[in-house]
Amino acid sequence: MSVIFDWSGVVKDAMSAHFWVVNRIFKKYGVKEIPFKELRAGWVEPFMMFYNKYLPEMTIEEERSDYKEFMQMSDYPEAKIYLGIGDLLRKLKNNNCFLAVVSADFKNILETEINNFGLVNIFDEIVTDTHDKTTAVQELIDKYNLDKNRTFFVGDSVGEIEVSRKLEIKSVAVTWGLSSEVSLKNEKPDFLAHDVKELAGILRLD
Repeated sequence: MSVIFDWSGVVKDAMSAHFWVVNRIFKKYGVKEIPFKELRAGWVEPFMMFYNKYLPEMTIEEERSDYKEFMQMSDYPEAKIYLGIGDLLRKLKNNNCFLAVVSADFKNILETEINNFGLVNIFDEIVTDTHDKTTAVQELIDKYNLDKNRTFFVGDSVGEIEVSRKLEIKSVAVTWGLSSEVSLKNEKPDFLAHDVKELAGILRLD
């Protein structure tokens, strides 16, 4: 079995931090700050589709530069690992599963978090700074000759569901991340997990 994970919103609890950064970016460009509920209801991936709804002229280079700038501020909220996900990852590793991360997160930050979360040497491949995840996941499938019938993509947005459908692998949507459960259900993922225990059951590790 092969399991590909998104990072923020699946492994890393970045909800408050992401909300904090998005509204500071909006404030910088004179856009009215949005409530958390609106962020969850409207978040889409690739992520520039979200930003361009509010800032049509914003480029991905500007977003990346602004996001990194705000992450370095002293009052940036500290992100933590979701309770129980580390144990699940270690159990998957011990069961000889192929494990990978495909994330839009910055490489140096994600690698630091892997160390802080005690997840060193858990993943077979880590792909960062990814905007459109379709290409990255396809490259993993090709590189490691992954069996599509036994490959799961675990994400917290409709973007990961769409990628899974396009590449004919199994989509697992988790409800503890950025997108609302309603948004995820509307996209009809193969599986929906409300907590880590339910995710373990989907991956047959309960």
